[in-house]
Amino acid sequence: MHSHPESSNSEIEAHLSALRQRVPHLIGSVVASSDGLLIAGDMPETIEPTGIAALAAAQLSLSLTFVSTTHAMDLHEVVLESGAGQVVVYAAGPTGSLTVLTDADAVLGRVHLEARPVARAIALLLAPAVPLMENTMTGTGFAAMNGFRPEIPNFH
Repeated sequence: MHSHPESSNSEIEAHLSALRQRVPHLIGSVVASSDGLLIAGDMPETIEPTGIAALAAAQLSLSLTFVSTTHAMDLHEVVLESGAGQVVVYAAGPTGSLTVLTDADAVLGRVHLEARPVARAIALLLAPAVPLMENTMTGTGFAAMNGFRPEIPNFH
C-alpha cells in the first residue's frame, strides 16, 4: 500500500462521514487499497473495517477477472444483495475501492447516486501526485498517460 498523507486520509474520512449523512439506511463504508489494506473506514463498532477492506479487495479482484474474461472492459462496481441489505464495492481509481454496506431498506439507486461521485473523488485523492514538469512536458500528466480517467473508475 502506498502511504497517503494525513490530509488525504482526513479528506477521505470526511467523504465517508458525509456519505453516511446523505444516504438513508447506510450502515457504514470503507476505503481500501487494491491489495486489501484499510485506508479509511466509517463503520459501527460491531463491524471490523480491516476485514471488510480485505474482503472488498478480494471481491473486486475476482469480479475484475470475471469481467475482463467475459467483456474485456473495466469494472466499475460490484453489487451484492441479500435479505439483510446490500454491499456495493466501487472501484476508486486503479489503486483503491470504496465499499458501502446498507440495510434492507436502502434504495440502491440512491446509494449509487451518492456513492459513485465519492468513489471518483477518492480516486483522485489516491492517485499519485502528477509532477509539474511531467505535466508541463506532456500536457497530459502521469494519470492520463497511464489510462486513468477519474470520471470512469478504473481498477487494475
